[in-house]
Amino acid sequence: MRAEAFPPLVIDYRGRLLAGVDEVGRGPLVGPVVAAAVILDPAAPIDGLGDSKTLTAGRREALDGEIRARALAFAVAEASAAEIDAHNIYHATHLAMRRAIDALSPAAEYLLVDGNRLPGHHVPGQAVVKGDARHPAIAAASILAKVARDAGMRALDARHPGYGFARHKGYPTREHLDALERLGTLPEHRRSFAPVKRQLARF
Repeated sequence: MRAEAFPPLVIDYRGRLLAGVDEVGRGPLVGPVVAAAVILDPAAPIDGLGDSKTLTAGRREALDGEIRARALAFAVAEASAAEIDAHNIYHATHLAMRRAIDALSPAAEYLLVDGNRLPGHHVPGQAVVKGDARHPAIAAASILAKVARDAGMRALDARHPGYGFARHKGYPTREHLDALERLGTLPEHRRSFAPVKRQLARF
């Protein structure tokens, strides 16, 4: 998908400091939820942006580098498994988004946030359902968040190779659930999520 192929989206902002915001990792049983915020340069559109889930890993990695090199600003932030357990996944997701927005330099003047709710930040903006397929800045944020979280899962896999994190990225696949049964939980597991909670209750 070329940058100019995104469908029209009515936006109540005409300046340059518009940040796209997205997250990755609401569903996994382990690790943080990761959010990114990106302010693209309107004068230098990036070809190939799209929903990170529709891109190959290699294409995401290439676009990640291009976004980091060409964006006016970008930031990646997270909320930990412990914060997810303390606040629930919904509030932890918005916490990670606010952290990413706060880390932008220059600061954003307007937000486009993937989903149906804004994250409670003082910067004005609008929520955009399926936003990663509707605006390039949100697509760019989805790519940065996905690449960062996948890298974290590969690192966790290197430390705990029996769980298959590099393959399933922490999602509740049969491989992951079997590993939980066989090897038990790790500190990085989300204790408030049902499969982990059941495992913990056995001991």
